[in-house]
Amino acid sequence: MVATTLRGEHVDIRLWADPAEVEEQALQQLRNISALPWAVRHVAVMPDVHFGKGATVGSVIALKDAVSPAAVGVDIGCGMTAVRTSLTASDLPADLGALRRRIEARVPVGFAQHKEPVVEPDPFWARFDELTPSVALDKALRQMGTLGGGNHFIEVCLDTDDQVWVMLHSGSRGTGNVLAQHHISVARGLLHNAELPDPDLAVFLAGTPEMAAYRHDLYWAQEYARRNREVMVGLVSGVLREFFPHVAFDEAISAHHNYVSEEHHFGEDVLVTRKGAIRARAGELGIIPGSMGTGSYIVRGLGNPDSFESASHGAGRRMSRNKARKLFSADDLAAQTRGVECRKDAGVVDEIPAAYKDLDDVIARQSDLVEVVTKLKQVVCVKG
Repeated sequence: MVATTLRGEHVDIRLWADPAEVEEQALQQLRNISALPWAVRHVAVMPDVHFGKGATVGSVIALKDAVSPAAVGVDIGCGMTAVRTSLTASDLPADLGALRRRIEARVPVGFAQHKEPVVEPDPFWARFDELTPSVALDKALRQMGTLGGGNHFIEVCLDTDDQVWVMLHSGSRGTGNVLAQHHISVARGLLHNAELPDPDLAVFLAGTPEMAAYRHDLYWAQEYARRNREVMVGLVSGVLREFFPHVAFDEAISAHHNYVSEEHHFGEDVLVTRKGAIRARAGELGIIPGSMGTGSYIVRGLGNPDSFESASHGAGRRMSRNKARKLFSADDLAAQTRGVECRKDAGVVDEIPAAYKDLDDVIARQSDLVEVVTKLKQVVCVKG
């Protein structure tokens, strides 16, 4: 697809989506982002774009000597991990309920956490006391290896060759939220942000103590999120070994999609914020999930410079959670997740597949950003 360019304030806006299908709230957010005086080249907008808190979901923002903590969001380091196993569809039992229940028993979901930490202290945890706001170490330790709620999930999937995969989506849990909220509040109070079109886009500037403190905490939280997914993959792998002692696992594919990275684009060193977007350098493997009933894609990046070497992070919501709850029932959810071993109650109706954009269309719109490696279809889905 050829991206559509819209005139912005300081830089332009390049969309891998049909502007007519993007809600006005999101377009206004993108105009506000384009007005940031630190923005470089253009704002890149992925095909799963939709309105978000702070900044638009599906936006890729390159800033020179500045970073906006609200543009990252409160779930710092949220992302995906997927692992292909040696199992095939024929290895799986007809009734997958026992497997789902065992995963749910091993990995706490929603607000739950481990009764005791499942990780050993290492140098990473030694940096905990250096975090800017006060964060509870005990809680952070016991939430390591937990899923959370909302659109976070653990899945057992089949690819197009009937190979079994484990895939999951989660972030930095309550600890990342505390860090993000603190720094967003600090940024809002800085004088250089007083005239911004949207106070949610308040930034820290290079060379300031506020920027140094945020980047320290940001990178720690991004690593916490990566480790959280790694620990959960280990826990789910242990469950599979109980059911299938002969199982083996390939190297994991892991990708943040709410984060900041130091990168070089268009001749400049910049801080790239991807909110609802993955990095898609040439040859780099990534994960683009759909909803709990439609499947997901493993993709390979094409390194498109115009997207700052990025791609979408998923299908993207087409309606709010409140609207989904009003429009759909538990019966609708059961119908749309037929064939998937998962929760089918009113508590997860807001995650119904119809609340999300068509994943195949989203993939088609970024054919110049990624190529498809394989499509995954879930057979088990665990939600918080």
